[in-house]
Amino acid sequence: MAELTSSLSFIVALYLTLNILAFTAYGIDKAKASGGKWRISEKTLLLLAFFGPFGAYAGMIICRHKTQKKPFTWAVPLFIVIHLVFTAIFISQNIL
Repeated sequence: MAELTSSLSFIVALYLTLNILAFTAYGIDKAKASGGKWRISEKTLLLLAFFGPFGAYAGMIICRHKTQKKPFTWAVPLFIVIHLVFTAIFISQNIL
C-alpha cells in the first residue's frame, strides 16, 4: 500500500510540475513576444501543452497568449479532454 501511495504521489508531483512548466513557458513566450526577442517555438509550446494542458490553457488565458492561433484554440482544449478521459479510465479501472 505504501508503494502505491508513493507511486501516486510521484505521478501527481510530476503532473503538477509539467503543468507549471507549460504555464511558465507560455508566460515567458508572451514576455519575449512583447519585447521582440527570441521566442519559444510553437511546436515546443504545443508539446508542453500535450503533457501539461491545464497549465498551457491557464497560460493562454492569463497571459492572453496564442488565443487567436488556430492550432492552439483546438489542440489545447483537445489535450485537456484527452487527459480527463484517461484520468476517468484510470480511476474506473482502479489504476489511480
